[in-house]
Amino acid sequence: MPRVVVHVMPKPEILDPQGKAVAAALPRLGFEGIASVRQGKRFELEVEGEITDQVLVSLREAATTLLSNPVIEDVVSIDVEDAADGAQA
Repeated sequence: MPRVVVHVMPKPEILDPQGKAVAAALPRLGFEGIASVRQGKRFELEVEGEITDQVLVSLREAATTLLSNPVIEDVVSIDVEDAADGAQA
């Protein structure tokens, strides 16, 4: 079964307290040189059948209406992967 991965991130103008908390913790843990962090969401959807243009349109609609909050988040990418090894198709 093909896998579709949807990445959702907060819009740039939206504050990201989780990202700020991670950014603050990194230097305390010895990780230097990271200027900022934004935390988002990743959804993995296993799709029955072939991934067609129509299926991708439907998945984008699902991503923008259900998987993300369009007021504060953007759907950054929708990637098709080979479910067997996780490689992008």
